[in-house]
Amino acid sequence: MTKKSSQRDAIGDALIELGGEFEKLVVLSPDVGKSTRALKYKALYPDRYFCTGISEANTIGLASGLAAVGYTALVAGYAMFVAGKTWEQIRNSICYPKMNVKIIATHGGINVGPDGVTHQAIEDIALMRVIPNMTVLVPCDAEEVLPLIRLALSIDGPVYLRTERQDLPHISVTEQNYTIGGASILREGSDVTIIAVGGMVNKSLNAADIIAQEGINARVINMYSIKPLDEESVINAAKDTGCVVTVEDHNMYGGLTGAVSEVIVQNNPIPMESVAVEDTFAESGTAAMLHKKYHLTEKDIISAVKRGMARK
Repeated sequence: MTKKSSQRDAIGDALIELGGEFEKLVVLSPDVGKSTRALKYKALYPDRYFCTGISEANTIGLASGLAAVGYTALVAGYAMFVAGKTWEQIRNSICYPKMNVKIIATHGGINVGPDGVTHQAIEDIALMRVIPNMTVLVPCDAEEVLPLIRLALSIDGPVYLRTERQDLPHISVTEQNYTIGGASILREGSDVTIIAVGGMVNKSLNAADIIAQEGINARVINMYSIKPLDEESVINAAKDTGCVVTVEDHNMYGGLTGAVSEVIVQNNPIPMESVAVEDTFAESGTAAMLHKKYHLTEKDIISAVKRGMARK
């Protein structure tokens, strides 16, 4: 059985390791340090950790101030609140002045499950990628958390990094050279390309293995950098396979689907299908139950592949 582990646990471990590498790193938590595992950083670097209470907008303001005096500020919080409640502060206090603030968001998508609609962030990628100067990264498993946070810290400017609540299978290539604007081709193929993010990357690989038994050869791309997007990999996929399916645990508008569509329509229009939350709120339930009800399963990916190929 494929090993699974928590991206949140990986965040805590990554912060401990990176605290030694980045001496100016300060971590802020809007009173969710236990859940995001940011408290691990506090245990080792108490002078560089701030619990700001349940006040996300204030947390972003404080992070901007710390960045203004030379610190690298990292805010760890729930995606729904650290991106949704603070959008104006992120826009005007971080992105407009290009402050060196990193936002590590947990609980992305309906993967959140039992926490319910109020905590299921299905709009956050769209909200973040529309702001000028913001970089958006999405690790596909726990193993990608450390290298992508390190990548975020290596650049000067705002970064939004989205993670999920449920444990995810290990699928990434840990020795990979991650870059801003990069992507990983996890499976080569010539008939169709599946471009996915986050926990949906594993489902896409599973779907590709299933349809391979029917003679369909699918390329699978882990688009870990959504903004900037790896436009070259998208254009090459369009040319090589003639059909693209995007897969994301996010609303069908404004996220990965929107980003890929923009590149395809401007460079090489081809049939394209999307597997995403279909512009609806979900409900409480296990992640598996919600993914089935809201059409985010391997079966749904396979159906999208066949629809797209029929249009070639």
